[in-house]
Amino acid sequence: MQPSKPHLETRAVHGGMEGLEESGSHVPTIDLSTTNPLPNVELGGDSYEQLATGGVLLPGQSAVYQRLWQPGVARFEESLAGLEGAEQAVAFSTGMAALAAALLSTVTAGKPHVVGLRPLYGGTDHVLDNGLVGTTVTWAHSVDDIAAAIRPDTGLVVIESPANPTLELVDIARVVAAAGDVPVLVDNTFATPVLQRPIEHGATLVLHSATKYIGGHGDVMGGVIATNAEWATRLRHVRALTGGLLHPFAAYLLHRGLRTMPLRVRAQQATAQELAERLVGHPALERVLFPTLPGCDPDGLLGRQLEGPGSMLSIELKGGYTAAAKFIESLKLVSHAVSLGGVDTLAQHPASLTHRPVAAEAKPGGGIVRISIGLEHVDDLYEDLTSALT
Repeated sequence: MQPSKPHLETRAVHGGMEGLEESGSHVPTIDLSTTNPLPNVELGGDSYEQLATGGVLLPGQSAVYQRLWQPGVARFEESLAGLEGAEQAVAFSTGMAALAAALLSTVTAGKPHVVGLRPLYGGTDHVLDNGLVGTTVTWAHSVDDIAAAIRPDTGLVVIESPANPTLELVDIARVVAAAGDVPVLVDNTFATPVLQRPIEHGATLVLHSATKYIGGHGDVMGGVIATNAEWATRLRHVRALTGGLLHPFAAYLLHRGLRTMPLRVRAQQATAQELAERLVGHPALERVLFPTLPGCDPDGLLGRQLEGPGSMLSIELKGGYTAAAKFIESLKLVSHAVSLGGVDTLAQHPASLTHRPVAAEAKPGGGIVRISIGLEHVDDLYEDLTSALT
């Protein structure tokens, strides 16, 4: 009889912890070495070639140099890959560094064209729209547009679900079918592997801004892509050459964050759900955007693709920009700040901040405010939000 696969919570706690007993440690140690001893010239050269071209550290080889391989980073990558159901994962200094590596990989493979499905995070939209790393983009406004946008030189289809900042849900399996042989990259930052695992629905690459829910405390930056072995090799090659590596201490904090992420995500989600329900019908609001509310999940993806609605909540105020600005500036408990996924609740105005560089036709409405729900008590948050609304 085969042993059952441990639940996600168990894997979050124990992933990437293998072999610690041999070193006498209970938690991963932080190795800050920037360089590593080379046993001899031949082995040193072989190790360098293996790692600089995107390979993994083999038994008996030297890690050579921190830019090429780092044991703490590797442990974090192993844990995240396990949670996403991926063969491997590759970590970077930020989420945007991770995205840039994926885009550079398509360019160097002779596939510089990207199909992007809006809405996306503003930074992703911006880097695709201005072609900074050598890509060109065709924008799709629905899944139905994707197949027609594919060209012979298309290297990626980029989507985000739930999407930033309006929380629109995208059917990943439908996108994969429309993309055909073109790899699909899914930004899974909002959902995390706790609520959604895009590889199970056919995606090739799963991107996270690890700064958000993975770190979970607003004190560390990082990015990571979970994918297959072939793509991981390509991404490590780009990372080795461009230097977008994750610092060992950041890797330690992110690995630690993974161990409590399921508990945090589900607790934050419960509060977001209650707040969304309480805010529906408030006279100051045009609408509340949250996946469980009527009209917010037209394709029935909750329970089929997405295990829960998450803890991001967006509201649209009557009165547009002026009302939204006054609301944000009236908050007391909730912080006015970018980013998301931490233990404290944050609110921001996407059109003037994260989505400021987005083209006018894709920019969120002036009345929309994005709120990342933290771990405060629901009554205290509701009091602050409604007080600011009135």
